[in-house]
Amino acid sequence: MRGAALALTLALAFAAPALACNGPITRADYAQPTGRYPHGVLGDAEEWGALRLTCGGKRVTLVLPEDLVFEDIAPRLADLDRDGQPEVIVVESHRDRGARLAVWGRGPEGVGRRAATPFIGTRFRWLAPLGAADLDGDGTLEVAYVDRPHLARILRVWRYEDGGMTEIAAAPGFTNHRIGETDIAGGIRTCAGAPEMILTDPDWTAILAVRLQDGRLVAREIGPHRGRASFRSAMACRTP
Repeated sequence: MRGAALALTLALAFAAPALACNGPITRADYAQPTGRYPHGVLGDAEEWGALRLTCGGKRVTLVLPEDLVFEDIAPRLADLDRDGQPEVIVVESHRDRGARLAVWGRGPEGVGRRAATPFIGTRFRWLAPLGAADLDGDGTLEVAYVDRPHLARILRVWRYEDGGMTEIAAAPGFTNHRIGETDIAGGIRTCAGAPEMILTDPDWTAILAVRLQDGRLVAREIGPHRGRASFRSAMACRTP
């Protein structure tokens, strides 16, 4: 009964985020593996039912309702609003509407979900994050991901501001994941002072570096794709 009461308390707190979490979030990971969303895009039939945060020396666990899971490799910490306290970037997937990118963090009422992009709209449709950085040099961080890396292959860039997510750029012709892979390839690198997104073309033949310039996504080929070693070289500012 005690366990059931605790689960109910956390579920209600998730519905109206208000869990106390004193101090900045210093760690985030997923918890409570579940098979209730059998997509298997990341190589197995289990996703995650909860997000575990550490802040102010305290651990709190936020439990998703039954129609949601975290379909992701790991949460990502980034101070998206530049207030000195990191937010948590995650991928949430809905039983009927597929994936969305969500931002969790601290607010006046406690810790919980702060903003999210729209769901893709169809069950078993996923997105693969690249990370967060000030991609256009305006002092504000952007978040990038590939929308349906196995199907649509659209690179999307969103900005977290004023309590919401705003899409500022999108372009087709990119991917960073193949069905069954347990990791997400590439990411965001900074070479010679300029952030670039590292991906591949839809055929997995070339490594691409993409910059956000004047509201447009500008790509250039930087070497052939020869597996994960090519991505590691590119992320380390070496020729793949």
